[in-house]
Amino acid sequence: MTKAEIIAEISSKTGIEKVDVQETVEAFFKVVKGSMVAGENVYVRGFGSFVVKKRAKKTARNISKNTAIIIPEHFVPSFKPAKTFVEKVKSGNKTAKASK
Repeated sequence: MTKAEIIAEISSKTGIEKVDVQETVEAFFKVVKGSMVAGENVYVRGFGSFVVKKRAKKTARNISKNTAIIIPEHFVPSFKPAKTFVEKVKSGNKTAKASK
């Protein structure tokens, strides 16, 4: 499902204009991104958590040149679904997976 499909579905279910729904969805993503760039985690009860994870400094290998590369410590965005969300997905329609 794409962002455009999500916007269309929200618009049809709520009766709100697609333009207004798009502005709201874009604002939500902008707030989440801004918070995570600032190092803050975002918690949405019943859905999940957008968290910033720290990756430690490590040594990697460049196989083509046979050299060692130092990868400095850095931060990456991550999503951890809520337990209720995971359970709903697990108990969801099993035939959808089989047909794909």
